[in-house]
Amino acid sequence: MNKEGKTGRLRELTQLLNRASRAYYAEDCEIMSNFEYDRLYDELTALEEETGIVLAGSPTRQVGYAAVEELPRERHERPMLSLGKTKEREELREWLGDKRGLLSWKLDGLTVVLTYLGGRLEKAVTRGNGEVGEVVTGNAEAFLNLPLAIPYKGELILRGEAVISYSDFKEINERIQEEDARYKNPRNLCSGSVRQLNSEITASRRVRFFAFSLVKAEGVDFQNSRQEQLLFLQQQGFETVDYRIVDRAGLLEAIEDFEQRAGDFDLPSDGLVLLYDDIAYGQSLGATAKFPRDSIAFKWQDEVRETVLKEIEWSPSRTGLINPVAVFEPVELEGTTVSRASVHNISILKSLKLGIGDRITVYKANMIIPQIAENLTGSDSIEIPEFCPVCGGRTRLGRSHEVQSLYCTNPDCEAKRIKAFTLFVSRDAMNIDGLSEATLEKLIARGWIHEYADIFHLDRFREEIIGMEGFGEKSYHNLMAGIEAARKTTLPRIIYGLGIANIGVANARMICRQFGNEPEKMMAADVEELSAIDGVGEVIATAFREYFQEEANRQRLENLLKEVELEAEEIREGSEMLAGMSFVVTGSLKRYASRNELKEVIEKKGGRVTGSVTSRTRCLINNDMESASSKNKKAKELQVPILTEEQFIEQYLGGDSNAD
Repeated sequence: MNKEGKTGRLRELTQLLNRASRAYYAEDCEIMSNFEYDRLYDELTALEEETGIVLAGSPTRQVGYAAVEELPRERHERPMLSLGKTKEREELREWLGDKRGLLSWKLDGLTVVLTYLGGRLEKAVTRGNGEVGEVVTGNAEAFLNLPLAIPYKGELILRGEAVISYSDFKEINERIQEEDARYKNPRNLCSGSVRQLNSEITASRRVRFFAFSLVKAEGVDFQNSRQEQLLFLQQQGFETVDYRIVDRAGLLEAIEDFEQRAGDFDLPSDGLVLLYDDIAYGQSLGATAKFPRDSIAFKWQDEVRETVLKEIEWSPSRTGLINPVAVFEPVELEGTTVSRASVHNISILKSLKLGIGDRITVYKANMIIPQIAENLTGSDSIEIPEFCPVCGGRTRLGRSHEVQSLYCTNPDCEAKRIKAFTLFVSRDAMNIDGLSEATLEKLIARGWIHEYADIFHLDRFREEIIGMEGFGEKSYHNLMAGIEAARKTTLPRIIYGLGIANIGVANARMICRQFGNEPEKMMAADVEELSAIDGVGEVIATAFREYFQEEANRQRLENLLKEVELEAEEIREGSEMLAGMSFVVTGSLKRYASRNELKEVIEKKGGRVTGSVTSRTRCLINNDMESASSKNKKAKELQVPILTEEQFIEQYLGGDSNAD
């Protein structure tokens, strides 16, 4: 098997073994025998040793995630310029001339610069503004296909695009029940995922990395060819952008081939890139103040259709934001019929000068998302509604970051209520099966649900529910069983389910713990007390305080608490022995099955586990005390003790690693 075949087999084995583990541990089923798993695992281990390549998702690597308090910034060794652009195919041919070029996808994600030293990933930095980027090394280590170890031992610097596929984007969005909380497109999701402060979140987003440019690799003869550089990167275990070698004669045919594949291409792309293969020639051209001269971007000519604006729909969300949606005469775009496009906010609505009956042109951004390109009439006659289209309550215009938006001011707006109840019954809140948003809408419309506590008395309407369209005896009993199961819950689930602005699952848990899971103490807390809780801060504290200053909100919670049985965390002697202490755990463990297991023990005893060493860290737990890792260096710099697992158990757990 050649080097390329071995790299492909590495990827295949990594994906197959991870799929088998996920099926066994998360889905309670087996897709291969233990014998077969062990055989493939041994094959993967041997290949990693032979090639020197270890992929980020490899099951041979113990996964550990890190959290940071902020992303450091770093200046790029070489400025990262934007590419010049054209939509004209003949202009591309003229640009290429008699030279040989590489034509590849222009992926639409987040550009990242990687540095490897001694065969290991040393640093990952985002493009940022081209001069200064953010250091995201811990997050890059969680990319699905990124090599953490490579056979080349010199300094290697390369650039590539971090992306999330359309299929993964769709799956992630489908797990979010609230429509207005869903991500707009894969690029935005990827950008937020790569720049997370917690790499565990990055790992859950299935980010992939595709190399498109080698910046530095000393001592390697690339025969003055960009293609040889990409082949070298492939030999190191990197996936590179899909490309074709072209000349002037074959360029148009190659563009046509990419265009035909664009509709089914699973990675977000906003065009193509053409690059001279001749490295010396490209470098001799230099750059303008904005663009390098050795490469150029080709943007697809958007398929634009003219149509007539029929109406503007105003769509309220749980937060009160009312989004304008353009409805127009149906047109065919990129092979599908479209008749609607989001206008996003009032600022965009006004800039387009829209009016009913206006002739507008529409297109699909990146061949996917319908957008209004231009208003040919410009009557500017759309009236901003003074009243919410759902509840009739007063609206108001608000401005944030120079963007003007419309809001419903009625706290009891039907649309807000439906979205709020949808959150309340969601998996991370009360987790009530059988109460979809559509079902909730029917129950609320019939006047059977006014507040959260009413959900636990739907049995009063047994006959009516059974008679509802899409329901029946079995559906009713399943619904009642789900409601009864939800009566046993925890206070953090309830607090999250209330939908208080900025309060997520983790925030709710921290606040409840701080006040001993006593609702009255929480509701009485002031902003100063709440802000003092780790991970809360003034914005969240203010939102929490303002929510419970409303008597109606306090009453709703009190009514709800009468319907449920709160499951209290068992308090054992010594359970708060680590209260107020922060720890960092790194490296492999012996007494605990994983770092997460040790983290749970520390948190049960009132302690906190963070991802980075600071002056407030009580100790760094690392069995490799002589490691040259960044955490060990930081601990020594700040004079934070470094303890082995055994030393930590002895000093902080009284010598008992199983103590609960």
